Amino acid sequence: MTQLPFKQVDVFTGQPFLGNPVAVVIGAEGLETKQMQHIAAWTNLSETTFLLKPTQEGADYRLRIFTPRQELPFAGHPTVGSAHAALESGFVKPKDGKLRQECGAGVLELAVEKPRIYVRAPTPKLSPAAVPLFGTSRALRVDVGPVWIVVDLGDASAVDALAPDMTAIAELSDSLDATGVTVFGRTGNKAAPIHVRSFAPAHGIPEDPVCGSGNVAVGAFLRETGLLKAFGPAYTARQGMQVGRDGRVAVRVTADAIEIGGEAVTCVDGTLRVA
Repeated sequence: MTQLPFKQVDVFTGQPFLGNPVAVVIGAEGLETKQMQHIAAWTNLSETTFLLKPTQEGADYRLRIFTPRQELPFAGHPTVGSAHAALESGFVKPKDGKLRQECGAGVLELAVEKPRIYVRAPTPKLSPAAVPLFGTSRALRVDVGPVWIVVDLGDASAVDALAPDMTAIAELSDSLDATGVTVFGRTGNKAAPIHVRSFAPAHGIPEDPVCGSGNVAVGAFLRETGLLKAFGPAYTARQGMQVGRDGRVAVRVTADAIEIGGEAVTCVDGTLRVA
């Protein structure tokens, strides 16, 4: 029986139980892919990650990210939460306030700006999307590793009131080869002007409490459509109220990059026993 350091980290919050949890297994070189997927299904969180020694030059560590059903090349809240766990455990140390994470999407740069950790997301790829489920609302398919169908519902009240048909969203996601659907609306609140919800039932995640890659996709949508000027190049999105959370995602958008960041707090700290 092997024992590995294990943390469960709440991401996009500084207060336990209000963000999005990620399970992090530290020093997982001895695990096979099948074991990793089995552990991810057992934790039953939206993502479980495994911290490993890097294999690419210039990377500080390697991260593998799993939903309960499959491995992902990149995901936002697991990246931020795993970096928090790696730093807290001493698995890595920042160099001039920077970390470089190797993952399926390549080697990504992270900035440690206490109390937040930011990650520069993979370059989004955008294309039109037809989404009859949402009437005439404008939608784009945004590929940031995970693929989100991003829908502008206008006002945050429409986002709040949305009661999604999970079967229909799963069918739509499969038909467009997408991870799921992310919707957003305007709150009128300068502190958190955008309200976001993300649904990925096709991947076993009916509603992701606070979704990093979904917020990257919204930032890409705003930049592509010219709507970003209403919020500026740096804004905060809120997410999770419909599932009892209250997450905050800091988003920074430039012409050539999108970064997301947030706080993280460890809620569980112990060991994982693996046969």
